Amino acid sequence: MPTAQYLDFASRRLGPDAWWRLPTICWVVGADTTTLQVLSAAGVVCGCLLLLDRIPGLAASSAWLLYLSVATAGQVFLAFQWDALLLEAGILALAVAPWRTRAGLHRTSVVPLLPIWLLVLKLHLLSGWVKLAGGDPTWRDLTALEYHYWTTCLPVWLGWYVAQLPDVVHRASVVVMLAAELIVPFGLFGPRRVRHAAAWTMIALQVGIAATGNYGFFNLLTIALCVTLLDDDALGRLLSRRPRPDDPGRPGPIARGLGLAVAAVLATLVLLPLVARIGGGARLPVAARAVLEALDPLRSFNGYGLFANMTTERPEIVIEGSDDGESWQAYEFRWKPGDPARRPPFLLLHMPRLDWQMWFAALQGYERSYWFPALLRRLLEGAPDVTQLLAHVPFSGRPPRYVRALAYDYQFASPAEHARGLWWHRDLLGPYSPVVSVQQGG
Repeated sequence: MPTAQYLDFASRRLGPDAWWRLPTICWVVGADTTTLQVLSAAGVVCGCLLLLDRIPGLAASSAWLLYLSVATAGQVFLAFQWDALLLEAGILALAVAPWRTRAGLHRTSVVPLLPIWLLVLKLHLLSGWVKLAGGDPTWRDLTALEYHYWTTCLPVWLGWYVAQLPDVVHRASVVVMLAAELIVPFGLFGPRRVRHAAAWTMIALQVGIAATGNYGFFNLLTIALCVTLLDDDALGRLLSRRPRPDDPGRPGPIARGLGLAVAAVLATLVLLPLVARIGGGARLPVAARAVLEALDPLRSFNGYGLFANMTTERPEIVIEGSDDGESWQAYEFRWKPGDPARRPPFLLLHMPRLDWQMWFAALQGYERSYWFPALLRRLLEGAPDVTQLLAHVPFSGRPPRYVRALAYDYQFASPAEHARGLWWHRDLLGPYSPVVSVQQGG
């Protein structure tokens, strides 16, 4: 989905409002491939500056602006909930980041941390609430995890073994998970030991999720947010260091008052989407709804709802190419299921955007996946910036004359099939897309 064409269309359609509705540096510096790569590289530099404790305030604010710019330019490919979570966490971190050349190890007041704690509460509470309030029967009868490990977007090989556990284990796991999302987060309002226990419980939940599926940086980001629930003494023991008892740059009364006001505003903005989602947006005061609508382009004060509806089937798209329209060869993706004998990999922090979108495309259908025809056209062109995203391109790298997409029903292989080296069992459902030729692609 070319960014330059997207912004040009938005400019003509939205007029002067386009800059605010789609906030991105690309309006100023351009939107070609090189520019996007430079913006990403600049974000890496900001991350390195934060790791090295250099100009943390400026580095953090620049990182947030750069990620907002790339996420806006990336359209549907950077519209996942963890992209929104990263932007919200990033803007809240600006109230904590020291605005000096080097911060050093120093104590932080609870006041600027409170909006981050409320983000932890909102993320978990909404993730649990949507499961029960959405009416999905698999969450209500506790069977959701009997499907989750093989229907999730990008499964892992450990998920195959977990899926073989007895149903009673899966149902008990649902109860534990809902408790960790709906009850445990309120521990952040409790005394020190309760707050620490809540933090470690939510961290353990994220470790379990990461062990049974690929979710990019989501789990590590959530863990980082939960770590803020641990106080300085606990973190000092983990780091075998102690913060200075008195920060030489401690703010005066005016600065502390300003910090309190900023924290109050941020805390309110964090909670508004929570109230809107649980209580119904119409119940919010008109002024509150207007504020949320005005700030919506910043993608930094969000509602969440992970796994609201559990998919109980796994349609999977297989793209094939042909020179004669009779003999077809399959394109293999790097990460998503394809060859039934290929072991589902762990990706750690990698976020393969195309592979993820293929999962959504399979569920939505060809007509609703507006970017999918463009993918087929690019394969007909043999575009290297697209084919390099794939693990195997047939025809020795040259483009075919025809491409098509088929839909298969995938399930984890049975133990007997697994013993023969298979990880997946699949059955053909039928065509997913029409056959596209060179003439049509052009």
